[in-house]
Amino acid sequence: MKFQELKALYDLPFFDLLKKAREVHEAHWEENEVQLCTLLSIKTGGCSEDCSYCAQSARYNSGVDVERLMSKEAILERAEAARSTGSTRFCMGAAWRGVRGGTQRFEQVIEIIEDVSKLGMEVCVTLGELGPDEAKRLKEAGVTAYNHNVDTSPEHYPNIVTTHTYDDRLRTIRHVQDAGMSVCCGGILGLGETAEDRLRMLEVVSEFNPQPESVPINSLMPMPGTPMEGSDPVDVFDLVRMIAIARIAVPKGKVRLSAGRTRMSDETQALCFFAGANSIFYGDKLLTAKNPAVEKDLALLDKLGLGTQAPNQALEAPSADCDKPLSPCCG
Repeated sequence: MKFQELKALYDLPFFDLLKKAREVHEAHWEENEVQLCTLLSIKTGGCSEDCSYCAQSARYNSGVDVERLMSKEAILERAEAARSTGSTRFCMGAAWRGVRGGTQRFEQVIEIIEDVSKLGMEVCVTLGELGPDEAKRLKEAGVTAYNHNVDTSPEHYPNIVTTHTYDDRLRTIRHVQDAGMSVCCGGILGLGETAEDRLRMLEVVSEFNPQPESVPINSLMPMPGTPMEGSDPVDVFDLVRMIAIARIAVPKGKVRLSAGRTRMSDETQALCFFAGANSIFYGDKLLTAKNPAVEKDLALLDKLGLGTQAPNQALEAPSADCDKPLSPCCG
């Protein structure tokens, strides 16, 4: 979706935008349900990157302890617990710049993925940059989706990260798509960006070919010790607008209400669900930030009359539109 189209949506009166987003949502998502996803940090801290919002960077004194890769047994235990409490997607994140095939740690991750994939949940991983061979191995091991957020606009990105480029992010996404995995890709609100930066981020994401199967919309959780620890909270209405525009721009993708939910009231989350959010990260932790308790989430969904995705609903990967130009990450 082009920037000017997105800007026209952004400029609509709030309730007009919500009405339009709701129509799109109901046209593509007949079931009144929310997918529950669990995110586990399988290797925490010590990352060499300088992402200014991230407590896992080794460059900042954030108080996050550096931990080794969790054992396969411990990860499987957490995955089984997630499945037992209703999660249908298990996401594993590691604080690395990227992975290379043939290394011991990559082979360990492959072995973990192979076992987790046998549990019947969707398997998502976020391991940093990937080459084409690594992407193919992950697909073969059982990964259904790869998370690699673009965070913000190409223009604003150098203000928040200097150790890699926006094109590096897009290149990994291209490798993921070429390997046949679905892409989970969105952004973070509250990085000092403008409204135009937010819309440019959605322009980039919505023009991937195929479009992402899920779009996480994160609100910055300012972490102590990082350059963004004193950032102002994201305005509730700005958040809901972005959820609504993401729903319209990527109609068949799940819009994931992601980081920042601990700061959101039930009423704010209800507005987000109405605007088109149909997935949440669920459990005790979202990487290194707190996440609402399981019971609280279930109580809210019940209050709103929202169901949850059944465990046997398989992920259907989107297919490329052959007569649509390839996304910028092809280059």
